[in-house]
Amino acid sequence: MLEVMVNGCNGKMGQIVCDLVEQNENFILKCGFDKSITGEFAFPVFHKIEDITEKPDVIIDFSVPIATLHILEYAVKEHIPVVIATTGFSNEEERLIEEYSKQIPIFKSANMSYDIMIMKKLVQWLAPLLKDTDIEITETHHNRKIDSPSGTAQMLADTINSTLHNTLHCEYNRHNKREKRDKNEIGMNSIRGGNIVGEHTIQFFGEFETFELKHTSYSRNVFAEGSLKAAKFLINMPNGLYNMEDMFSI
Repeated sequence: MLEVMVNGCNGKMGQIVCDLVEQNENFILKCGFDKSITGEFAFPVFHKIEDITEKPDVIIDFSVPIATLHILEYAVKEHIPVVIATTGFSNEEERLIEEYSKQIPIFKSANMSYDIMIMKKLVQWLAPLLKDTDIEITETHHNRKIDSPSGTAQMLADTINSTLHNTLHCEYNRHNKREKRDKNEIGMNSIRGGNIVGEHTIQFFGEFETFELKHTSYSRNVFAEGSLKAAKFLINMPNGLYNMEDMFSI
């Protein structure tokens, strides 16, 4: 049985992960970590690294970038594998994560959904076939999401661009532009409202027809379940940086 620490255990996703861990006979909820602790927990919860007395087998992180990097310092010191489901990292933060992965196994994915991985694979196949179209990506999330665009939308855009030999660029804001659409851009559009779990749409606009690929998440449990699968995968892996494709290629 894997003993798990949940980083960001007081957040909405963190709470869902904690619940699933407690319901899963293959896992034990060793402890939680969060900068703000409200209410009562049936397991130890810490908000200072120096106070942690329970060493887990693996850490599952659903938090914010600064909290992720904070817990990674602890994980490297204690040599604990980490599953990162947090998004919104800067380029410098991404570089730091890569450096940490040389010392511990790290699983990092902008989206823990298996179907999103399939969507990524489909995009890799579609992009060369529809390379002469205008490509737009629209993502919709709940009104509490901080980062924009979503990590998943950026991952899909990067997948399209790399498949087309990095000939495109992302356009995040047309508000201040007064010019026609660049043929080599990927339009990135974000919508925030209500309690939408997550929706991602890729549209390929041709002159006479449009091809659309869409994925909708109806429950946050999808991401929580994915993180548990990632934790089980990661525990036996050597140091390195892994993602969804690595997990399902075995």
